[in-house]
Amino acid sequence: MSDSAAAAPTLLSMTTAVPKYELLQSDVMARAASFLPDVDQAALERLMPIYGNAGIERRFSCVPPEWYGEPHGWEEKNQLYLSNAVDLIEEAALKAIEQAEVDIQEIDMIVSVSTTGIATPSLDAHLMQRLDFRPDCERLPIFGLGCAGGVLGLGRAFQLATGCMDKTILFVAVELCGLTFRRQDSSKANVVATALFGDGAAAGIVKSGGGGVRFETCGEFSWPDSLDVMGWKVEEDGLGVVFSRDIPTLTRTEYRDVMLAFLDRNGLSLEDIAEFVCHPGGAKVLDALEEAFNLPVGGLGSSREILKNYGNMSAVTVLFVLEKALKEQRSGRYLLTSLGPGFTAAFLTMIA
Repeated sequence: MSDSAAAAPTLLSMTTAVPKYELLQSDVMARAASFLPDVDQAALERLMPIYGNAGIERRFSCVPPEWYGEPHGWEEKNQLYLSNAVDLIEEAALKAIEQAEVDIQEIDMIVSVSTTGIATPSLDAHLMQRLDFRPDCERLPIFGLGCAGGVLGLGRAFQLATGCMDKTILFVAVELCGLTFRRQDSSKANVVATALFGDGAAAGIVKSGGGGVRFETCGEFSWPDSLDVMGWKVEEDGLGVVFSRDIPTLTRTEYRDVMLAFLDRNGLSLEDIAEFVCHPGGAKVLDALEEAFNLPVGGLGSSREILKNYGNMSAVTVLFVLEKALKEQRSGRYLLTSLGPGFTAAFLTMIA
C-alpha cells in the first residue's frame, strides 16, 4: 500500500439504533382510515395498494401507533424530535466508539446530520452534555440534505479527516420521519409517506490511517430547476412532505449518466464496483437503480432487505445498508449513493 493510501481516512466503525415501537405494515394499513380522517375514503381505498407495493414489512417509530391517530402541533412534535433524536444518537455513538476501540476523550470533532426537526443548540451540543467528550471537541451540524445526508454527511467527515489528519471524528445521523406525519394532509404524497417512513440513527468513527474501510472519493450532482422534486414544506402543524412522482423516472433516465460521469472523473467504471450501497428510497427507485447499474431485478438485495425491515429512514437508511455490508465482511470497492433534496445525487467510494 502506498504512503498516501496508508494515510487516507478510514471508517473504523458503523453502528445503528432504532426506537422501541415496531410498526408492522399490515397494522399501519389497517389503521390508515383512522390515521387519515380527512382523506376521501374512496380515494384512500384506491391508494391502499401503496402499502403492499412499498416493499416494507415493518418499521420503527419513536412514538406508539396510537399517536398517529391524534392531532399534534409543531411544538409537541419538535420536543419529541429533540428528546428521541438525542437518545438514539447517544445509543449509536456509544456502540460506534466501542466498536472502533477508541476512548471518548480521543474524539476531536462531531459531525451530525438530521433534517426531520429543528434543534438549537444542535443535536451534537446536546450529545456533548450527555457524554464525557472533551470541552474543546469541535462540532459540525448539517441540516437540509434529506435522504442524501447519509452519503454527503459521511463524505464531509472523510473530507475533514483528510484535511486534519490528526483528528478522530464521530459521525452521527438521525431521522425521525414518523414525526413529520400530518393527519390533516389529504395529499397523495402524505399517504405515500405513511407507507414508507421509519425512524432510526447511525454512527461511525472516521480517522486517518490505521485499519478500517478506506475512503477514496466523494461527489454530488444537483439538477437545475429541481427544488420542487423532494423536500419539506413548513406548515402550521409541522413539516409537510414533498415527493415528485418523477423521482423514479429521473433515476431511470438521468441518474445513470450522472453516476457514470462521477466514476469517470475519478478514473473508475461500473466494472470497478464490487458493492453497490444504495439508499432504498422506495421499491420503484430501487428498480430504477438496478437498471442504472446493469443489475438484474433484485440485484440490490441488501438495500431491499433494509427497506423491508426498517422502511425509508431518510439519510440514515443507506448507513444501515453499509453496516450490513461491513458485518458480512464484503470486500472490494463500495459505491455509496443516494438521492435527496436539491434535487441531488450523492456519491462516495471506499475500499473494504
